[in-house]
Amino acid sequence: MSAEAEPAEAIPQMSAEELEDFTAKLVAALKSVYDPEIPVDIYELGLIYKVEVADNKDVDVDMTLTAPGCPVAGEMPVMVQNALETVEGIGKITVNMVFEPPWTPDRMSDVAKLELNMY
Repeated sequence: MSAEAEPAEAIPQMSAEELEDFTAKLVAALKSVYDPEIPVDIYELGLIYKVEVADNKDVDVDMTLTAPGCPVAGEMPVMVQNALETVEGIGKITVNMVFEPPWTPDRMSDVAKLELNMY
């Protein structure tokens, strides 16, 4: 007689409202990280390419730098990780440094362009 496997416990899915609230908290945390050489946060600079949130609130982030040889290249992912860790209820955080597509000033928000007098 074979024992039947217990069904795996389902991960509860977030409602659209919960996801929106959680995403707003993630964005706020990302906006607390500044490129040390530019007085604008990395979110408004367009350095965050992708943020994926799993139902268990694990978060994967793809980010880049204004230039591959940026002197804070090794520090930026850690700064992003530390900022995201302040979000209540967050799961595992993975920060990936990517360089495709290359960052250009076109990725900056209007807020960033105004801050840097680029209009």
